[in-house]
Amino acid sequence: MALTCHQLGLKAQIFESVAHLKALGVGINLQPNAVRELFDLGLNDLLADIGIQAEEWALFTQSGELVWAEPRGLAAGYKWPQYSVHRGKLLMGLLAAVKERLGKDSVVTDARLTGYELTDTGVVAEFVSADGTTNSVTGNLLIGADGIHSQVRQQMHPNQGPPNWGGAVMWRGVSLGKPTRTRNSFVLMGSMEQRFVCYPISKPDPETGLSLINWIAELTLEAHASATQSDWNSSANIEDFIDAFTHWQFTWLDVPALINASDAVYEYPMVDRDPVDFWVDQRVVLIGDAAHAMYPVGSNGASQGIVDARILGAKLKSHGLTLEALKAYETEVLAPVNELILRNRGAGPIGILGVIEDRAPFNKIDEVISTEEVSEFMSAYKKAAGFALNALNTSPQTIGD
Repeated sequence: MALTCHQLGLKAQIFESVAHLKALGVGINLQPNAVRELFDLGLNDLLADIGIQAEEWALFTQSGELVWAEPRGLAAGYKWPQYSVHRGKLLMGLLAAVKERLGKDSVVTDARLTGYELTDTGVVAEFVSADGTTNSVTGNLLIGADGIHSQVRQQMHPNQGPPNWGGAVMWRGVSLGKPTRTRNSFVLMGSMEQRFVCYPISKPDPETGLSLINWIAELTLEAHASATQSDWNSSANIEDFIDAFTHWQFTWLDVPALINASDAVYEYPMVDRDPVDFWVDQRVVLIGDAAHAMYPVGSNGASQGIVDARILGAKLKSHGLTLEALKAYETEVLAPVNELILRNRGAGPIGILGVIEDRAPFNKIDEVISTEEVSEFMSAYKKAAGFALNALNTSPQTIGD
């Protein structure tokens, strides 16, 4: 968002709650609709350096039978690649670009937002540091990009309640291993109650052929201690979940071996927030997870946050620093993304596993579902998520010259 403001000639300042920024997190996917926006911000070299281009998305049953495989990114015919990257490296790269273009003073750390006050001409944001020091900052607009626990959203929607737990818990890690299927395949296998995801987030070592493999192990549980939290950096023990995956060993993928090769594991409950009917409070606006935290089942959360920033930037370019700009952004994005939140509760593109399970028993998948039906299911999600091939390839730049 800050880089977009700089592109538009608008002065922006970022306030970050933590005192020291670190390259935390694990892997994420950037869909072609988001990569296009990052390319338009001149970040091509950053993505080429820290990520690898996705080539395939493949879905398997828990017995290892292929349900669906399709090319991704350039291999699928998109004008822009899909990248698999380490979240922390992406954030550090964006931070470096912000400091280079906007100046080092553009990022203020150790500044946690406590609230905002609207005035006749702008908005006053109140911040507090770890030592209790408070600070007030006045601006034309306040953009709340402060995540699933957004204080901006809390003030805007005081009765929203805590995040909703969907009954699943994810354990995430990164291990050295050999890429599965293609050089960069996104592999998902399992059922609606138990799943495993893996994909590489680094180029293979030229000597060993090993890449950093991002993996996610997921179980649906009746209750779990982490259900009340939503912190990507909550450490966990492999022993907490490995037993459920011990027998997931195939010639092309050894799940327990990959899990056990990880130095650190992080636990995260599958949470989202209910859709709300507005993201704008006069001169204050929500973007990203602050606006629409959703289940991470479609590899779309990070991409949607990037697209939000660019669409908001386009409206600021057209309407200036005005309420009209914020409302135009809300009008374009809110309804379709709220629909996507609910679609992801239905398991997003992997909901096809539920369709297949409902038609059991069977010997082969093609006995109960056709290739055409699976294709239509996948296409519907891409359309809802904003990266349907033809629509994206033929759409104009979000922010033109």
